[in-house]
Amino acid sequence: QVQLVESGGGLVEAGGSLRLSCAASGRTFGMGWFRQAPGKEREFVARISWNGGNRDYADSMKDRFTISRDNYKNTAYLQMNALKPEDTAVYYCAASELRTPTLQAHYRYWGPGTQVVVSS
Repeated sequence: QVQLVESGGGLVEAGGSLRLSCAASGRTFGMGWFRQAPGKEREFVARISWNGGNRDYADSMKDRFTISRDNYKNTAYLQMNALKPEDTAVYYCAASELRTPTLQAHYRYWGPGTQVVVSS
């Protein structure tokens, strides 16, 4: 059983940056970030394979967000730049037992989420 805890969320003005962290209690393989805005379904943000060799992003975020990981620290990161009000959401970290998960259903472990609010 792996436990995940996100941190780094908060309130930021449009155009600003935040760096989210996801600390895992143990070794993980593929990891991902998802988000859920009020009244909307949870959506994919970014994912990274077990060794960092493969990274994918949602189209609307790939030029602004960067996912990374430090396996020595069992931690994943999401650097978010040029934030927009529509990025306001609860951001969730997830971990998979697959090396390169491609579907949301592939993620077995989820963190409680961290709130990001982008003001206009």
